[in-house]
Amino acid sequence: MTRFPARDVLRIASRNSPLALWQANYVKRELETAHPDLVVQIIGFTTQGDRILDTALSKVGGKGLFVKELEVALLEGNADIAVHSMKDVPMELPDGLALSVYCQREDARDALVSGSFEKLENLPPGARVGTSSLRRQCQLRARYPGLEIDDLRGNVNTRLAKLDNGDYDAIILATAGLLRLDMADRIKQKIPIEISLPAAGQGAVGIECCADDESTIALIEELHHSQTAQVVKAERAVNRQLQGGCQLPVACYGELKGTDIVLRALVGSVDGRTIVYDELGGSAQAGEALGVELADRLLGNGADRILADFSRHQTIDQP
Repeated sequence: MTRFPARDVLRIASRNSPLALWQANYVKRELETAHPDLVVQIIGFTTQGDRILDTALSKVGGKGLFVKELEVALLEGNADIAVHSMKDVPMELPDGLALSVYCQREDARDALVSGSFEKLENLPPGARVGTSSLRRQCQLRARYPGLEIDDLRGNVNTRLAKLDNGDYDAIILATAGLLRLDMADRIKQKIPIEISLPAAGQGAVGIECCADDESTIALIEELHHSQTAQVVKAERAVNRQLQGGCQLPVACYGELKGTDIVLRALVGSVDGRTIVYDELGGSAQAGEALGVELADRLLGNGADRILADFSRHQTIDQP
């Protein structure tokens, strides 16, 4: 039995940021193309993560703050689907909700944006680099200890404005977001994964809905990209086993090689002094099991101590 009857209107819950609205409108266009008689409406929300801009996300609950209001709208019947950047979605979903669709992934790499410098290695000692991601911070500090790495919050346009105002010599953003916002010209370098390993799910868009809403799931299933789902689920399995959300210095990236998958993952101290890295390959069909195995290897090689120390300091820093 379906949760809702067949409908001719479908409501999308989305954050109000330009990138989130691009993603929601992308899903809207794809659904209206697949179902010409369907009317798709976008309902915008300003989430707690959008409102709290003066505190690091790791200190106020992590990137789950960007999805909570959207999930409440689903559970209360005020929206039918929610569209998310997969890197913002917590590893555990509320009871009754499911990630039913993974849209085809865009370029998952991080991007260097700067007015003066073409590559990270061109930045001089003391150059100020902005990023809110602890994952990026730990990798940059490990490889380029002379740089000054500072927090940078806000949507893409806000961050670019701070760069253009001279507050930073360079900033690090997601390549996918810049491409989707037609800002490819702002990218100076698509940073190799060997320098900055991406976050689990980076570059992928996910669609969440009520797990028993079969009519909605049937409407959106044409947007599902099975290869993206395989890889992102494997990446998220690493994070889940590490009990690490997006607010922790954890990176994971998977690549399909025919019917196999290669997973790379790391856990680092925020100061960049300790990085535990490993990689593992195997059948893509067993991607989530490989993710768990890879995470266990990291934990056995010292990642457990890094994460425990990070959590201890975060608890001490809480107001």
